[in-house]
Amino acid sequence: MLFAYYLHDLSPFVFKFTDKIAIHWYGLAYVLGFYLTYRVMHFLALRGLSEIKPEAVADFITLVSLFGLVLGGRLGYMLLYDFDHFIHEPWTFFLLNQGGMASHGGILGVTLFCGWYAWKHKISWAGIGDSIVCGAPLGVFLGRIANFINGELFGRVTTVPWAVKFPTELLHEDFYRQGGQAGLIPEGLMHSPDIIEYFEKYRGGRAELEAILHPRHPSQLYEALGEGLLLSAILIFIRLRFPRLRQGIIAGLFFILYAIARIALECVRQPDSGSSMIMGLTKGQFFSTFMFIVGGLFIAYGLKWGKSPPGLAAVTASAEKA
Repeated sequence: MLFAYYLHDLSPFVFKFTDKIAIHWYGLAYVLGFYLTYRVMHFLALRGLSEIKPEAVADFITLVSLFGLVLGGRLGYMLLYDFDHFIHEPWTFFLLNQGGMASHGGILGVTLFCGWYAWKHKISWAGIGDSIVCGAPLGVFLGRIANFINGELFGRVTTVPWAVKFPTELLHEDFYRQGGQAGLIPEGLMHSPDIIEYFEKYRGGRAELEAILHPRHPSQLYEALGEGLLLSAILIFIRLRFPRLRQGIIAGLFFILYAIARIALECVRQPDSGSSMIMGLTKGQFFSTFMFIVGGLFIAYGLKWGKSPPGLAAVTASAEKA
């Protein structure tokens, strides 16, 4: 049975003023992700479920976003997925406009920054983690949506009726492994609308393009739901349902549940160009296995030494007086 698969034709730009000045969906996703994480942490802080006081949440989010997520995510990508390029041209680290962020690097960067912040302000590192992990997956959700809009990090070839044909497949080495012809587009075309326009002007139009593309899993949307929206909903529910849960347990659950979702969904995601397998696992799956260890350590700490959120007693006492 033949399906009329959707031909991806979304622009990566919210607004494009010139060739060099534009607002990207990916950048907007980061900004909205920071804001939603702030709202969740502030919501929890007002209820005494956060190590950080409500008035300090905004400053914390600003610092952790810049020094934890952005720098950690960029450095993680260069070290884990683009090491040779980084070694020979280290200044490319600062070219954020060219893309290249690793979620594992961002998670590690945020974790380390939270440790430094806890040490500086003499508060619980695990307690900070419990709050930020409730909102941070919403940023993951928006980031994966932006990946879909950009036509990047798409899935493996499939025949499911909701499969998508990504013109950006022509830039990926898997297209040629699937028997695709080289040299179909000139250099410099990076986005779906540009590739479609080229085929409409100089080749056989959309019909020819659709005929040579392979239907693929929209794995970005799977990850947006599994690693993002669903994970955040689960952790927020647990935080509110069990307010006296010891510090560190929710942070540990985040690491474990994220690892499960990432490893499972990587089975339908096409590995990045040039990525090699490690012990039969994709790089994303391999690096996720270490998150089980980190999550287990946080939970073990919470069960043995963790305390209930420190602000909970004050909020409860205030409510009883009222």
